[in-house]
Amino acid sequence: MPAPTPESLRTVTETLSDVTEYLRENPDPAEALALVEPLLDEYTGLPVQLADTLRALARTIQEHQAIPRTAHVNVLIAELRSAAWEQTDQHTLHYVLDELRALHDDAESEQGCSRCR
Repeated sequence: MPAPTPESLRTVTETLSDVTEYLRENPDPAEALALVEPLLDEYTGLPVQLADTLRALARTIQEHQAIPRTAHVNVLIAELRSAAWEQTDQHTLHYVLDELRALHDDAESEQGCSRCR
């Protein structure tokens, strides 16, 4: 697997920015939920991925021979790990999506077709 590049990651963040802008245009809620669903997947979504990335960065810094073992470096590593835990806590956002989808589906079914009303 080729190593990721800063440019490839910028492309990813630009895509996320595009999603945000699109959602600001008030698309159909079902479409909006479908777009956000992969971002908040409980196993592969952004919170989990970012948490894993922060932990991997902390490990890389901690294990690199050229980086001095100072109290300041230890604090920075601890901050990365703390941020990782905060992100991991956000993995439950997929439950919010489930509830929103159910509410939307209920509202849609209550409206029914115009002949049924």
